Amino acid sequence: MARRCVYCDKTPVVGNKISHSNIKTKTRHFPNLQKVRAFLDGVVQRVYICTRCLRSGKMVKPPVSSYVKAAQPTA
Repeated sequence: MARRCVYCDKTPVVGNKISHSNIKTKTRHFPNLQKVRAFLDGVVQRVYICTRCLRSGKMVKPPVSSYVKAAQPTA
């Protein structure tokens, strides 16, 4: 899995975990990525997108397929 948001290119950042005795240990903080279906370049793809882009509406949802509409019963 590429740990990168497709829209904003958010990637993991590196930092230090500091203990009580001031020992530094390298650590990585990962973005909160979700796998969603998005409409990119005219094609529906499954992509990883961070939750901030998901909430702000940068992603375009794919159109509803015709077979899904046909499968729903009409009342």
